[in-house]
Amino acid sequence: MRSPKDFYRPLAVGAPAPLREIPAVPSRMIHFFPPSNARMVAKVPDLAPKVDVLLANLEDGVPAADKEAARAGLVEVGQSWSTPGTQLWTRVNSLDSPWGLDDLVTAVLEVGHVLDVVMIPKVEGPEDIHYVDRLLAQLEAKAALRKPILIHAILETAAGVARVEEICAASPRLQGLSLGPADLAANRRMKTTRVGGGHPGYLVRQDPSSDGTDRATYQQDLWHYTIARMVDACVMNGIHPYYGPFGDIRDTMACEDQFRNAFLLGCVGAWSLHPAQIPIAKKVFSPSRDDVRHARRVVEAMGDGTGAVLLDGRMEDDASVKQCHVILSTARALAARDPELADLYGIAS
Repeated sequence: MRSPKDFYRPLAVGAPAPLREIPAVPSRMIHFFPPSNARMVAKVPDLAPKVDVLLANLEDGVPAADKEAARAGLVEVGQSWSTPGTQLWTRVNSLDSPWGLDDLVTAVLEVGHVLDVVMIPKVEGPEDIHYVDRLLAQLEAKAALRKPILIHAILETAAGVARVEEICAASPRLQGLSLGPADLAANRRMKTTRVGGGHPGYLVRQDPSSDGTDRATYQQDLWHYTIARMVDACVMNGIHPYYGPFGDIRDTMACEDQFRNAFLLGCVGAWSLHPAQIPIAKKVFSPSRDDVRHARRVVEAMGDGTGAVLLDGRMEDDASVKQCHVILSTARALAARDPELADLYGIAS
């Protein structure tokens, strides 16, 4: 553990100084694409302006034989990157793989000048973040970068969840965390083969009635505890929580439900694995027009934010104002990027 006075010092001579605060840049969807696929790489110029984050995936989903091609595809995309309004991320291979080190070295030295965030899978403790933190600083110095590349960690193991607070506090370059439900389910030995979402067997049942009628059942959320704990750890450390993948591309309704659960619990975005999930994430992680209007009315009615008022039959107080400021700050950030939302919210873009 570094001394507090040293926490914001660069970890390598010549590396850029760490950020004091992680930017709250809109990232409603982190859209994955396989850079080993030349056809997908060719679509990047058209796809990038439609998403908040475009992520070149080098890890799961890329066969071992295609790892070097994926790395080369990342370099191709980065060297021709021309979409400043969209963040460029990459997910490297895990730190215990034979590809992770080369992924990091290539990403920083070849395209570090346009790369915003490196996503690290299967993070199990702060020591993983410390390793990547020091390595990135050395590579940034070597590449003469002027701004630090941030780290995004994925919670995919029980050890990671158990140590999530330590992970979130491990480095000033930590940007946020994502839930990886599939790997986490396997690591926990959960009895589900689904990638995200609920399970029909995870339910509560209505008490028996005296007349013997059928008892209603209600499906529960497998991920509620983990998401809530992740959100608390992130917020406590000034970083951003995200829901991860939803694997059933055809079930857009359940995808929207899972994304909304995460949004209501405090997540700022989710992964999109297919173009069909981009508008779902955009819809869910953007406050509704009615929510923005209500938030604006509450803030205006509360004046200095103290006391309480009765508005449309509802009591609003200082806690209400704090909630409304969250909605309004999110709306303003999105309006600055999205002219349609600026018009919807009545905010000058």
